[in-house]
Amino acid sequence: MQMSRKIAGFLVALAAFMIFEWISLGFNLADGHPTAFYVVHGILIAVNLVLAIVLGVIGLRGLVKRPERPLV
Repeated sequence: MQMSRKIAGFLVALAAFMIFEWISLGFNLADGHPTAFYVVHGILIAVNLVLAIVLGVIGLRGLVKRPERPLV
């Protein structure tokens, strides 16, 4: 399957935004909530960081991969 450079760049940018957003959220969680609140948000942050890494890797592979040329 071929991916355009525009889509690959979008995936890399989206991954960078997701990583920044969820790490910022993790640092901005205020004290005073029940433990379940932190557990749920910790799981959300972890899942979204993994998703961001996967999207970033797919995007980078799309940017780096060059089209195959037939051997003549």
